[in-house]
Amino acid sequence: QVQLVESGGGLVQAGGSLRLSCAASGRTLRSYAMGWFRQAPGKEREFVAAIGWNGGSTEYADSVKGRFTISRDNAKNTVYLQMNSLKPEDTAVYYCAADSYLLIKSWDPQEYDYWGQGTQVTVSS
Repeated sequence: QVQLVESGGGLVQAGGSLRLSCAASGRTLRSYAMGWFRQAPGKEREFVAAIGWNGGSTEYADSVKGRFTISRDNAKNTVYLQMNSLKPEDTAVYYCAADSYLLIKSWDPQEYDYWGQGTQVTVSS
C-alpha cells in the first residue's frame, strides 16, 4: 500500500510558476511509474505527465509540453511537477498517482493504482 500526499498548489498569476510535490509513504516509489493528472470543475480527470521508475522516461500531454517538467527523487520518495508559464486554463485540482509497473504504460487514470488527495492550482488572468 502506498500513501501519496501532494503539496505546493496555490494561486498564481498567468505566466507564473509553481512546483508541486508528491510525497510517498508506506512503500518505496522505486517500484512504480508515477503520473500527474488534473481535474477542472465539470471536466474529466486528464493526464498531465508521467515518469518511469528511474526517471529515464517521461511523457507529457501536448497542452503542457515545454512548460511543465516531471521529475523524481527516489531517495526522498518524492515526485515533482515544475509548472512554468502557467495559463488560466491550467487551473484545476492536481493529483499524483502511482502505477504498479516500472515503465509508463498508460495515460488512462484507471490504470493507476494509488492516488493522492489532490492540491488546488488556480491561475488568474
